[in-house]
Amino acid sequence: MTARAFVLVLAMFVVAVPPALAQEQGQLRERDVIYVPTPPEVVEAMLKVARVTKDDIVYDLGSGDGRIPITAAREYGARGVGIDIDPQRIREAEANLKEAGVGDRVRFLNTDLFTADISEATVVTLYLLPALNLKLLPKLNKELRPGTRVVSHAFDMGDHKPEETLNVNGRAIYFWTIPIEE
Repeated sequence: MTARAFVLVLAMFVVAVPPALAQEQGQLRERDVIYVPTPPEVVEAMLKVARVTKDDIVYDLGSGDGRIPITAAREYGARGVGIDIDPQRIREAEANLKEAGVGDRVRFLNTDLFTADISEATVVTLYLLPALNLKLLPKLNKELRPGTRVVSHAFDMGDHKPEETLNVNGRAIYFWTIPIEE
């Protein structure tokens, strides 16, 4: 099974955390996807295709263990914000941030990516399902300034053609600039 096929199979199993368990774990609502870490070479390619610099503010929506904003800060000098609904992922991200030593440039928010204010972002990274990318599209176009760069690992936005598509070890990366035509 190829890496892309494996990711697609995993992505099809949307985690439905029972509401009582979600409340017990301190989650805001049910998660939309299972957590699958982005490989380091894909993180690097995503940040490169977005042309991240020290002047950027990279928002990672569904940030998991925080590897994308931490790498953006450590390797490019950018500021980063990770948003994740799962408190366990936020704890992992905070531990990784402490170890990376870039806590002055990165923060993590335990909140819903659909309600979070993302307007300060100059780069947005995603590793969500296609339906979630499409659901998020109006928010991206409304809240982000023209010219903001959007990069998605593995999943596109349907008929909204990316400006660039990369293949990194069998994994797709899609790149758009706001506004993304609807």
